[in-house]
Amino acid sequence: MNKAELITAIGNGAGINKAEAGKALDSFITAIEKALKKGDKVTLVGFGTFSVGKRNARTGRNPKTGKPIKIAAKKVAKFKPGKGLADKVK
Repeated sequence: MNKAELITAIGNGAGINKAEAGKALDSFITAIEKALKKGDKVTLVGFGTFSVGKRNARTGRNPKTGKPIKIAAKKVAKFKPGKGLADKVK
């Protein structure tokens, strides 16, 4: 499912038009992004938790030359599915 298909599904499920569903999805995504940028967790009970994790700096290899390269530390977005979602996917 891509974003356009998700917007259609939201619109049909909520009984709203695609433009309103698109705005709702965009504001949902923006709210999650802002919370993660501040370092907060976003927990949707039964669905899952969005959080920020740290990746330490490490040494990798250039696949072309085989020479070692340094990979910088960075923050990454993480998602852990909740029990409700995990049970439905089984």
